[in-house]
Amino acid sequence: MRYCSKCGNTVDMIIPKGDNRPRAVCPKCENIDYDNPRIITGTIPLYEGKLLLCRRNIEPRIGFWTLPAGFMENQESTAEGALRETLEESGSKAKCLQLFSILSIPHINQVHMFYLAELERDDFHPTEESSEVALFELDDIPWDELAFSSVEKTLKFFVDDHKKGRYSLHDDNIILDQLCSKK
Repeated sequence: MRYCSKCGNTVDMIIPKGDNRPRAVCPKCENIDYDNPRIITGTIPLYEGKLLLCRRNIEPRIGFWTLPAGFMENQESTAEGALRETLEESGSKAKCLQLFSILSIPHINQVHMFYLAELERDDFHPTEESSEVALFELDDIPWDELAFSSVEKTLKFFVDDHKKGRYSLHDDNIILDQLCSKK
């Protein structure tokens, strides 16, 4: 941020008194901009024991498979956002069953949250955001074609829990150094 959102003056990046990190501070009106992480919310949609995935029709990672998810909007809960994103990306309505994973991704200032969900009907179809929408058996998940590390990690948790016959809440991190060391 270069300009104050309240008065338009040029901001300074300083550590405000009582804080511990640089913030955009306006020297004129003293407004402090707190640039906090964005929440991505989505579902692990299931229908008759199969997993629904969407092939991205938008950047980033166009052409890769993903769980339906996106940025949470103001004035909606994380579950409401997950269901909205599922409808937008798959054309299908779902019902949230339980929160399944929370993944902090500090290097991109995001938190990804996925809910186990059940599709109401098999009325899914391509949308503006998804060029293809399909059900997969767990043995047929296209692991090498997944769009994001958070989707891969969530699906690994899901497959492991499915084998155990019970689903737990998974709270984890995705760290840049760990991603780089895999390549």
